[in-house]
Amino acid sequence: MRPLRYSINVTLDGCCDHRAVIADEELHRRAAENLARADALVFGRVTYEMMEAAWRPAPTGAMPDWMQPWMEPFARTIDAKKKYVVSSTLDRVDWNAELVRGDLGRAIQQLKEESGTGLLVGGVTLPLALAELGLIDEYEFVVHPKLVGHGPTLFAGLSKHVDLTLVSRLEYRSGAVAMRYQTRR
Repeated sequence: MRPLRYSINVTLDGCCDHRAVIADEELHRRAAENLARADALVFGRVTYEMMEAAWRPAPTGAMPDWMQPWMEPFARTIDAKKKYVVSSTLDRVDWNAELVRGDLGRAIQQLKEESGTGLLVGGVTLPLALAELGLIDEYEFVVHPKLVGHGPTLFAGLSKHVDLTLVSRLEYRSGAVAMRYQTRR
């Protein structure tokens, strides 16, 4: 069975708005390593559309003009990954993606039961639903030394406690700290 891992960047005051946290070269390298540990990515519609707009290469294969050379490993890794998109509103997806419909718990459990190294989920809304269902095996929070005072927060409305065990901690030169936890079963 492959584990379902969740990774997110968050500020000290709990904001997880991607515009509030700018990843540097070191954080991009680490994110590419996390992506490489997974067989596939699981996104909700909003995260899928945001990631596709930012990281999908042009039809010519060219990377966007704004992209720094050190971002390319992340871009190439995410581009190549199989993606599962949980959405009731999208009619179709591409970018090496497949729609997930129906019972969320059953669908994700089936994906987890397939052989492989793991699934990686991102975003805010979908991980809340997956945490409610007890399907996330590992959480990684990359906490940035910044207060922004706005934006979506993690797990707002979670109806039950999720007990976690710290398994690793990594400090970045930027002052960000990545903390990885496993779910206590």
